[in-house]
Amino acid sequence: MTRRTDWPGSESADAEDSGSPAPSRAGKGLPPQDPAEQARAICLRLLTGTARTRKQLADALQKRGIPDDVSDEVLSRFEEVGLINDAAFADAWVESRHHGRGLARRALARELRTKGVDSALIDDAVGQLDSDQEEERARELVARKLRSTRGLERDRRVRRLASMLARKGYPEGLALRVVRRALEEEGEETDDLGYDPL
Repeated sequence: MTRRTDWPGSESADAEDSGSPAPSRAGKGLPPQDPAEQARAICLRLLTGTARTRKQLADALQKRGIPDDVSDEVLSRFEEVGLINDAAFADAWVESRHHGRGLARRALARELRTKGVDSALIDDAVGQLDSDQEEERARELVARKLRSTRGLERDRRVRRLASMLARKGYPEGLALRVVRRALEEEGEETDDLGYDPL
């Protein structure tokens, strides 16, 4: 199979193979690459295999020295044709991270904020999860972790399990209620814990 050499970055791959430094575009007698063309190539490369938010792409273009006006124009065009869709990104992120990692709405919202998703889009995406779904996922997480805490004294078990849920963004009241119920089902005495199981 022959290797394509017209992809961005292929010059450096060929140079690494030959052991000599990659010649620049100017060294080959080619005109410098147009900033918009360069921005499109960077975005397409970053979008290959994984969705990204507009903010993530804007940050990448800024690091590569693409002027802001060029970046805005290219990113807006990518949005128009559907290559960038922050709402779809947020929905997919919530679906994947809630079911895959067990993250609660609060943790999901925090992650989406760090990726530059607009607050309204975050609210819509995490709003797909209701409190019943969140509680059910918390119970699954506790049930999976419960076995590894057997043999520990009860208060340590409570702290360990509730801390695990807290790291995943579950509110304290929900975490303690779920942990208490799981321990009660194992026969642990929990009346003195002071957490309302309802």
